[in-house]
Amino acid sequence: MLKVGLTGGIGCGKSTVAKLFAALNVPILDADIIAHQLVEPGQPALAQIQQVFGDDILKPDGSLNRHQLRELVFSDAEKKQQLEAILHPLIYQALQTEMAQLSAPYCIICIPLLFETGKAAFVDRILVIDCAVEIQLQRVKQRDKLTEARIQSIIDNQVSRTFRKAHADDLIDNSGTDDRLAEQVKKLHNLYLSLSAC
Repeated sequence: MLKVGLTGGIGCGKSTVAKLFAALNVPILDADIIAHQLVEPGQPALAQIQQVFGDDILKPDGSLNRHQLRELVFSDAEKKQQLEAILHPLIYQALQTEMAQLSAPYCIICIPLLFETGKAAFVDRILVIDCAVEIQLQRVKQRDKLTEARIQSIIDNQVSRTFRKAHADDLIDNSGTDDRLAEQVKKLHNLYLSLSAC
């Protein structure tokens, strides 16, 4: 089975593209969804996070205070590394398990931090979703209600657009309309089907 890693900067439209592939009956694995499941109450990863970051990181109901954790890790590089050291190995392990249960010509694996985690070799092809930084800022501001400075710091924490584009096997430009997007996805779908048949 061909493994296509879907990645891109925050607000570039990775979820939108993943939905378009899903509509074509392509299995989608999502690192973010797995990360959310790993930090549910009662999960070992949450206990580890609590151990490293202290009890303040939990809400009164025992669930993870995501907002507080995000503020912490984006303002402290060391804390970010500590969190990644807990979560990343577990995420990739879970992706491996989910992949083993699939039978399809190819699957899309959404890994926002594919390059940042040094895991480009985890997939067979890399599909990068790209758009201008101004568009990223605008979209994330609308969606997550974060300040421009906070969004910029998230963008700065990710690899550059130039790096991503240089390391992409396939590129989708998501600056335009949704029709254009669907068309690009359909083209790639046909390409991946033909590659998986080789």
